[in-house]
Amino acid sequence: MSISHAPPDSSGPDISPISTSKADSDDPAPLDLVPLVPTSSRRTRVPRWLRRTTGPLVLLALWQLLSSTGVLTSDVLASPGRIAHVGWDLVDNGSLPSAMTTSLQRVAVGLLLGTVIGTGLALVSGLFRIGEDLVDAPVQMLRTVPFVGLIPLFIIWFGIGEAPKVAIITLGVTFPLYLNVYAGIRGVDSQLIEAGESLGLSRWGLVRHVVLPGALPNAMTGLRYSLGIAWLALVFAEQINADAGIGFLMVQARDFLQTDVIVVCLIVYAFLGLLADFLVRTLERLLLQWRPTFTGR
Repeated sequence: MSISHAPPDSSGPDISPISTSKADSDDPAPLDLVPLVPTSSRRTRVPRWLRRTTGPLVLLALWQLLSSTGVLTSDVLASPGRIAHVGWDLVDNGSLPSAMTTSLQRVAVGLLLGTVIGTGLALVSGLFRIGEDLVDAPVQMLRTVPFVGLIPLFIIWFGIGEAPKVAIITLGVTFPLYLNVYAGIRGVDSQLIEAGESLGLSRWGLVRHVVLPGALPNAMTGLRYSLGIAWLALVFAEQINADAGIGFLMVQARDFLQTDVIVVCLIVYAFLGLLADFLVRTLERLLLQWRPTFTGR
């Protein structure tokens, strides 16, 4: 039996003065850190309103250029200058403001009725299984029928007054709202429902504090889409023996081959639709402040 008297291996650092001075001499010099600036922040910022108006202004300039060079004749499409002049004349004699007022009233009534009907059906179908069994299948069948194809039936049922025009707009608004609100309700996370139940919320409390806020983003999307359908339905609705409205001006201009008046009416339709979409987007930002989303870079 032999006993080794060798010193045990030392795994700790060598703290002798020689090794310490050597380590100090081997330390690299401190580096100067240069802050990195993202490439996006180094680019010159262009105001967003300028970027959004660039496209329409370029299109308008191209339109004017083609009209000035004779590529687009006045019989095919009037020049922007001519359209601006005709638009001013329609505003000056009161024809355009009166037509806009009538059309806005039709869209407002149809949008209100469609919103109430579409949202109500979506709530019944989304919150209750028996409601889904009774409501969803008929709605899915009706939404596949083109609402323009129902114009002859509406004329037979309601005559040629304001009722068929409002009915067409209402029908066009109802289905997009129904689909989006229904999808929003059924898309609420079930864990949130369980959390609300564990906190003692009643059924109405769950609907008010969990389901409806969760379905609100889809509902706002459906409202924006329904507004676009409402203006599209208005164009068809005002072809039914209308005696007032923007569509009535278009019918008169068609009979007299006035392309400038037709383009003015189309531009008015576009601006009214853009204004309505802007109002809904503003309302969406106000109601959905609690939900941070990606807004692009």
